[in-house]
Order: sequence, then structure tokens, then C-alpha cells
Amino acid sequence: MTTDPAPRLSRTDIARRAALDLPDGGIVNLGIGIPALCSNLLPEGVELRYHAENGILGFSEMDTKLDGDPNIMDAGGNFPKLVPGMAFFDSVESFGLIRGGHIDVTVLGGLQVSGKGDLANWMIPKRGIGSIGGGMDLATNAKRVIVAMEHTTRDNKPKIVNQCSFPLTAPNCVDDIITDIAVIKVKTQGLFLMEAAQGWSPEDVQAITEPELNVSDNFKPFQTA
Repeated sequence: MTTDPAPRLSRTDIARRAALDLPDGGIVNLGIGIPALCSNLLPEGVELRYHAENGILGFSEMDTKLDGDPNIMDAGGNFPKLVPGMAFFDSVESFGLIRGGHIDVTVLGGLQVSGKGDLANWMIPKRGIGSIGGGMDLATNAKRVIVAMEHTTRDNKPKIVNQCSFPLTAPNCVDDIITDIAVIKVKTQGLFLMEAAQGWSPEDVQAITEPELNVSDNFKPFQTA
């Protein structure tokens, strides 16, 4: 196992970087795990409307479990803060918004992302169980798909792979990958390394990434604010 050249970023830092790419005034859906952390990490001055598959639109921040209303939860079991204009509706209407292409950005977790932007995030085959939720609809129909995840597994195997070995959530759907060491853009020409964490060179990132990375002409250190 290779030794990391520098510390990796925390899950909170991954979410903070993903939050920088959320559009002011947009409608955004956040997946479970690292993506859900984005809700309280928006840059100052950015306002948007979060959407939850179980039928909520218009919230922007989360309450703690102690302060949250147990009758108002998003699809991941978090507690949205009540704000004026917040809307509640049937899950059928909620999925109608997704399938109608009305979600500007979704931030999803990932188990594997392929070099051509395939996403696998709902099942680990050796466990024999998975959780589909709204991931397949979101990955297929959102205008932009950001995957926020650790760069490798716990035993340091790449999660960005040439071809996904896990069941796919959706093919050719990922636009951007944000990990604890890098920001990578998925284009038709391949994967482009846009940013790397402090102390990580493009060669370091490539060493734990299966597909070949193209280093962007605008390559720069990882943004945190």
C-alpha cells in the first residue's frame, strides 16, 4: 500500500467544496452521507431551494436532531428548518419534478465512478443488499450530477475505475467528481483533473485512480472557500 504524500480532506471539507458548485437560486437535491453535509456549508450570499424525494421543496438549512421537528424529515432522515414558502407534496409529484428535468443539480455519494461517468452507488454485491431510493431518477434526470465521495476504499483501492464492477445506478451521468484529494470533471474526451488537495501532485492522484487523467490547463490547488 502506498503512503499518502499529504493529509486527505475530511468529509466536511469534501461537502464544503461541493457546496461551492451549487448555483445561486437553483433547485438542488442532496444525497445521503457526504452530500447531505452541503446544506449547512453554502458560501455566504448563496441562496437556493433544496428538494427531497419524499416531497419537500424550498428548505435551505438543517436543524439538529434535538431541535428538528420529527414530523418534517427529508429522504435521508435529516430535519429541514422551516422557512417561508417551503412546500410539501406527494412523493409522486416529487418524482415528477425529478423526471421532468426540474432539478438543477444533484449531489450524490458514490461507490464507484467509471472513466466515462457511469455511477454505481446503490449496492455492494458482496453484501447482497442495496438501497435504490431516488438515486436512479436523480442521476438520470438532473441537469448536473456531482459525486462527492472518498477517492479510495478503506483498503486504498480506487473508487474511480475504468469500468464499474458494481451494479450501475445510471450510465454516463456524472459531470463532476469531488473527493478528499481531487476535483475531476467528466468530459466526452475523458477525465480532467481540475484541482488537487494541498501536497498532492497530479501524479499522486493518478497513482490511486484507474482511468488516465488529463491535467486541465486551469489546474489549481483545491478550493475551500
